[in-house]
Amino acid sequence: MRYYKFSAAERKLVMAEAELPEPGPGQVRVRVAAASLNYRDVFMISRFGDVGIDNRIPLSDASGTVDAVGDGAMRFQVGERVATIFFPDWISGRFRSSYAPSAFGGEGADGVLSEYVIVPERALVASPAFLSDVEVAALPCAGVTAWHALFVRAPLEPDDRVLIQGTGGVALFALQFAHAAGVRCIVLSSSDDKLERAHKLGASDLINYRDTPDWHLAVQEITKGEGATHILEVGGQDTYERSLQSLAPNGTIAQIGVLTGFHLRPNLLPLSRLNANIVGIQTGSRQHFEDMNRFIEEQRLTPVVDREFTFDEALQAFAHMAEQRHFGKLVINVAGG
Repeated sequence: MRYYKFSAAERKLVMAEAELPEPGPGQVRVRVAAASLNYRDVFMISRFGDVGIDNRIPLSDASGTVDAVGDGAMRFQVGERVATIFFPDWISGRFRSSYAPSAFGGEGADGVLSEYVIVPERALVASPAFLSDVEVAALPCAGVTAWHALFVRAPLEPDDRVLIQGTGGVALFALQFAHAAGVRCIVLSSSDDKLERAHKLGASDLINYRDTPDWHLAVQEITKGEGATHILEVGGQDTYERSLQSLAPNGTIAQIGVLTGFHLRPNLLPLSRLNANIVGIQTGSRQHFEDMNRFIEEQRLTPVVDREFTFDEALQAFAHMAEQRHFGKLVINVAGG
């Protein structure tokens, strides 16, 4: 089989080959059909000097078909379509710090950018039948993160107003989920074209933050001074202060990403005045994934895939992700070549 790995010596991803592995007890072998990228994967590449990732296989999100099962593995049969979960050790309940090292494609475990992977059977969910393998590959990190933020930690209510930063993977899943739940959605982007596409997906209010740098004022105007009840904070140092100034009383900021940098020094005093919350979101559990899949099937929601790359074009996919110009998800069609 072919796979990609981090090479600290060459300071790049390199393709390698290995014998087809056999699943052990409680494990399954998955023939990978597709794998999607997240900003985390670009961040990992920036850490080539870290011996913890040398020779690691990247990426956390994959879809495919069960190809073989080990002794005692009973959750799936050969031929069933499946997707990986982000944390193989987080099945349900509260997150524990001990789950973190199990994350696919991180310092503690190999990822899924491979033609075949061996994973614990607990680390898989069934794929929604109506979605293609490429679409399913978009779900594990971005989809579950948006679900966790909007339906678990601060569940949406009918009169809520969701502020969504950007049009990347998490943002568009949040837009699709919130719109399907009947909630008003405000979307920020620097591109009028992307805003128009977001409008077609259900965004009711659009703000171009390049034209309107004080976008928090626009949010307050749109909401008649009430603010947004839910804010998906993915920007980091350049957006946090305005997010706080956009927040409604009793509202929640879901802290997800740091696309503009890690050096956050926001003024948190408004939180007490507003009786508001900040919750940290780190993807979610297998239970969250399964609950999200039921919602996706009920609503017939289709993930937004910006572009597909072949397996041989994996380096181009990483470069495209680093440019942050995509709309939705970037997916590597592993089985397609």
